[in-house]
Amino acid sequence: MSNRIVIAIGGNSLIKDKAHKTVPDQYAAAEETIPHIVDLVEQGWDVAITHGNGPQVGFILRRSELARHELHEVPLDFCGADTQGAIGYMLQQILYAELKRRKIRKQAVTVVTQVLVDSKDPAFSKPNKPIGSFMDQDTAEDRKQEGWHVVEDAGRGWRRVVPSPIPREVIEAHAVLNLIEDGFVVITVGGGGIPVIQTDDGRLKGVSAVIDKDRASALLCKAIDAKQFLISTSIDKVYLNFGKPNQQAIDKMTLSQAKRYLEEGHFAPGSMAPKIESVITFIEDGGELAIITSPENMARALKGEAGTHITPD
Repeated sequence: MSNRIVIAIGGNSLIKDKAHKTVPDQYAAAEETIPHIVDLVEQGWDVAITHGNGPQVGFILRRSELARHELHEVPLDFCGADTQGAIGYMLQQILYAELKRRKIRKQAVTVVTQVLVDSKDPAFSKPNKPIGSFMDQDTAEDRKQEGWHVVEDAGRGWRRVVPSPIPREVIEAHAVLNLIEDGFVVITVGGGGIPVIQTDDGRLKGVSAVIDKDRASALLCKAIDAKQFLISTSIDKVYLNFGKPNQQAIDKMTLSQAKRYLEEGHFAPGSMAPKIESVITFIEDGGELAIITSPENMARALKGEAGTHITPD
């Protein structure tokens, strides 16, 4: 079995709760997760790390809104690029210290990553991914006149919604592969990657959209021929009937079982369902083993001692 693995770290690895959102808070949260990843590096795994960026993009958008009377607003694709660089910088610092502490002769590097989407993806005609802060109705109407799609959110106010198209190609995949083969720990596809479309004259153009981080991570696995895919989340494993008195932990499931459980509605949209959908894509594209578990269980999970393991039939 190949020792190349993509590890997708969830939002809890950067922001633990609503009371701990500052940059120092995020740094402290990442310091808890990174040693578990370095455990795998120490065991000989070649690692690519992907991560979410939803709250961080929201912070930039909010600052941009508050300063719009003085400064130009920041386009959404630039927000993605900004957060890839900032979060990558933070993870690089923590990895540098942990690798040095263990005397592991490796370095971490961040690749600001573009991900190609289809300009004709149906998602562009049905924006449904909320981003940014809440607005009152008057502000929402003004923004709608400026071209935003806005929706009312369960009585809490109005929010901007953007498309979430399916990722088609990781533009910088070859660079990521070369860096991994040269021994680097690579931080890439942050926030699902910066969504870009290809124009008629062959250029790449950023679009106002967001890509699901786990879907893009599954695509990265295929692009760099990683046969193992580990999704780190806030729970130790996948459950049927999660949160109910009859919840049932799943230690192992096949591709067919994953599809059946998904169709039966066991996994919540916007939570576990996208992770299972991404795992299904990964396995169908030739992946050998996907694992869903919490950060502290990563090393044990790869030994078969923790987490939910998903394999081909």
